[in-house]
Amino acid sequence: MRTTILGLGNTLLRDEGFGVHFLNEMEKKYHFPENVKLVDGGTLGYGLLDTISSCDRLLVVDIIKSDDQPGSIYRFTQTEMELHLPAPTSAHEVEFFDVLIKAELMDELPETIFLCITPQDYGGEMNPIMTQIMYSSYPVMEKLLLKELSGWQLTPNRREA
Repeated sequence: MRTTILGLGNTLLRDEGFGVHFLNEMEKKYHFPENVKLVDGGTLGYGLLDTISSCDRLLVVDIIKSDDQPGSIYRFTQTEMELHLPAPTSAHEVEFFDVLIKAELMDELPETIFLCITPQDYGGEMNPIMTQIMYSSYPVMEKLLLKELSGWQLTPNRREA
């Protein structure tokens, strides 16, 4: 089974880049099994279709807009995630969920799990540095990521320091 861990977000917009920053940190910290691929999805939109359709399981790390405390972390299945999606903001903006819908229509949607965090700063101004609460949440998000992988019988090995 091929598994993809996909970090999403714009790293130039503060906490918006959490998924990518977190994934980069995990890649430094762990050696993942050969059938696990870590992908910086950034803001690629439909450019991610090949990545999504080429795996059997997809684990997405991203932010989620909510009224909860910054740093709150959630786990959603794809069906559960649909309940938390924001309304479309423009006709030309491609949201990641639109990409998943297209993959589903092509009958190429893998089992999908989302690990999401509520940001403190949604990136109103360009700044590549996340807020401290996002960095402080790494251990909790890491534990959830490893738990998901363990449920799929996947165990990354910690790299030597």
